[in-house]
Amino acid sequence: MHSIAQFCSRGARTTIALWAGVSLLLNLVWEVAQLPLYTLPSAQSAAQIIYAVAHCLAGDVMIAATIFAGTAWLIGDLDWPISRPWRGGAAVTLFGVAYTACSEWYNVYQIGSWGYTSSMPLIYGIGLAPLLQWVFIPVCTLLIVRARWHVK
Repeated sequence: MHSIAQFCSRGARTTIALWAGVSLLLNLVWEVAQLPLYTLPSAQSAAQIIYAVAHCLAGDVMIAATIFAGTAWLIGDLDWPISRPWRGGAAVTLFGVAYTACSEWYNVYQIGSWGYTSSMPLIYGIGLAPLLQWVFIPVCTLLIVRARWHVK
């Protein structure tokens, strides 16, 4: 297992930053693409919609970085994208989907931060698009990070 000092090292920060940066780009595309599937009650202008997307994107990146670090801690290896890609990839995907299911339920049904349009496919009342986001993006991020390190 890694110590707190190892998680705060320059190498760890670089690895997590790479993961978060790739995740930021992929999540930006996804958030904009799925926007028509949502209603945003408080967004009345283009500026408010941009703010809502930026807010969600910032959350996505924080979730991705936290899940990456949590997976590294769980596996005991900060380089899990290289050394244990299957186990780490499964963990980040599982944690991302679980978090998203809880967050969507809370934000849609409890506090009404956003809602779904009639075109959003649902699984047990949760939007399919955000669930798939946390299936595809962690896998794509993993593949891009591995390619960055020139791993086959």
